[in-house]
Amino acid sequence: MNQKSNSGNNKGNFLISNLFFVLLLISVNSLNAQKKEKWKLVWKEEFNYTGLPNPKKWGYEVGHIRNNEQQYYTNARKENVWVSNGVLSITGRKEIYPNESFKKGSEDWKTKDSTAQYTSASINTLGKAVPIAIGRKYGRIEVKAKLPHGGGIWPAIWMMGTNRTEVGWPKCGEIDVMEFIGNQPKNIYGTIHYPDPIAKGNKSNGNKIIAENLDSDFHVYAIEWNEQTIDIYFNDNKYHSFSIDTAGEGVDNPFRKPFYLLLNLAMGANWPGPIDDTILPQQFLVDYVRVYQKK
Repeated sequence: MNQKSNSGNNKGNFLISNLFFVLLLISVNSLNAQKKEKWKLVWKEEFNYTGLPNPKKWGYEVGHIRNNEQQYYTNARKENVWVSNGVLSITGRKEIYPNESFKKGSEDWKTKDSTAQYTSASINTLGKAVPIAIGRKYGRIEVKAKLPHGGGIWPAIWMMGTNRTEVGWPKCGEIDVMEFIGNQPKNIYGTIHYPDPIAKGNKSNGNKIIAENLDSDFHVYAIEWNEQTIDIYFNDNKYHSFSIDTAGEGVDNPFRKPFYLLLNLAMGANWPGPIDDTILPQQFLVDYVRVYQKK
């Protein structure tokens, strides 16, 4: 085959390849458009301001809260939570910080030490005017975020029943939209937690997905929640589906009641393991939070 005819074939192959790519792109965009057409945006937080998170939308957990985690969650402190350049930053730091709940002589891990060695932030929508409670309306909740990295790091996007303070956990139910631990840098976990009436404890139902560039790129973490199921997504990939009736068919099923959203960066505890101080500070970055309901 001479060089001229070879060049012509290459050109033809290039055009066919480009045409295929364009058709594929059109097909993907069309599917995404059809998907969005099913939903109506009813609440959003785009973080398009500078300062602390909007107090009309976000409150705080303060202190040592759960799981024997080592960080102390601070209250509206710029060093741990801040909005700028269109992004929410939740920052975990190595620093000595006073424990406001300290009780001399206490054996409780939350109150026994006068100071904490790490700080971070946990913000939530509890008690705010947010239709994220879904309840009987259900819907889609999505968060676009870039994750921190390193040993002991544990960022999460998750939800609990608004009746938590009354019935406690696990009766309130829990939906982990995204959990990530730094010593497993390619694993994303999505999990549902609910009460086990027989064993008087709790049950978990979840899965994981393996992904790249979790700490260098923003990705979308989402759930779609209807009367039958809670589906968990990483970008456009559904990697777990939970049947709501698994948690019971009666009125005590927590997933037929309102929920609120939490965004936090935890550190330490049994699952994420020891904290690697050399990688601190670390930032959990959130581009937006959006809530949709079916049209």
